[in-house]
Amino acid sequence: MYAGSMIILAATPIGNLKDASVRLIETLEVAEVVAAEDTRVTAKLLRALGVANRPRLIALHDHNERDKSAELVELARATDLVVLSDAGMPTVSDPGFHLVQAAVAAGVDVTIIPGPSAVVSALAVSGLPTDRFTFEGFLPRKQGDRLSTLRDLVRERRTMVFFESPNRLAASLADIAAALGDDRQVAVCRELTKLYEEVKRGGAASLVPWAEAGVKGEIVLVVAGAAPLEVTLATGLAQVLELVADGSRLKDASAAIAEATGLSRRDLYEAALQSRTTPTAPASPTRPAAP
Repeated sequence: MYAGSMIILAATPIGNLKDASVRLIETLEVAEVVAAEDTRVTAKLLRALGVANRPRLIALHDHNERDKSAELVELARATDLVVLSDAGMPTVSDPGFHLVQAAVAAGVDVTIIPGPSAVVSALAVSGLPTDRFTFEGFLPRKQGDRLSTLRDLVRERRTMVFFESPNRLAASLADIAAALGDDRQVAVCRELTKLYEEVKRGGAASLVPWAEAGVKGEIVLVVAGAAPLEVTLATGLAQVLELVADGSRLKDASAAIAEATGLSRRDLYEAALQSRTTPTAPASPTRPAAP
C-alpha cells in the first residue's frame, strides 16, 4: 500500500488483552522503534502479549509531543515508527494528533492498525441512538467551565460521548442534569471489556446517588441528544420578525429560518408580509373621569 517507511498508528486493548489484533502483535514483533504514551505501560504490554522483540521505546505524551514531532517524523523516513497510546487508538484524546499533522505536512506516510475504541464501544452498548454522534473528549474539571460547556450543547441533537474521571462522575452527572435536564438520558459505561464491566442507564439526575456512593475504573459517558423542537409557522414567523428587527432583510430572514427549521420559505415570507399589513384594533376611547 505504501512505499518506504511510515508512521503506524496502532490501537491497543482498552481492557481485555485478547482484543489485541494479530496485526498489532505481528507489527510489534518486528518494530524497531515505538513511540509510546507511557513507555512503562508499553513495556508491560509487550510482555503481556508475549512479544519477544524489544524495540526502542520513545516517550510521546501531551507534554512533549509538539517538541518531539519533527524529530519523530524524520525518524519515520528511515524506519517504520509504531505509535501506541496506553489504551485504544492514538490521537483520540491521546497523543498522536500533532505528530500526524507534522507527518502529513512533511509528506511522510501514515497508516493505521485498527482496533479497540472506548468511544465506539460505549456508544454501541449505551442503548442510545448511534446513527449520528459527537465525541466531546473530557469534560472540564472546574464546575463553572463544565456547566458552560454543557450549556453550549443544550440543543445538540446528536448523541454525545464524553470521557470522565470516576472522582468527578457524580458532579458531572449533576451538572448534566442542571444544564440539559434531570431526565436527559445517560449511559455510564465503566471498565469496558474488563472483568467488572458495568453500564448504568437512566436520567442524569437519577444516576447521581449511585455515582455519589463511589465508582471506580475507566468511565465513558454517553448522553442522549436534545429532542427536536416542534416548529410551527407561528414560531418560525416570530424568529423571522426578530431577525428583521435586528436589521436583516425580510427575504434573507425568511431564507435563514426556513433552512434552520425546514419550514417553507414562501410561507414564512408571506406570513411576515401579512403581519405587516394586518391593521391593529383601535384603542378604546378613554372616558373622562366622573366629576
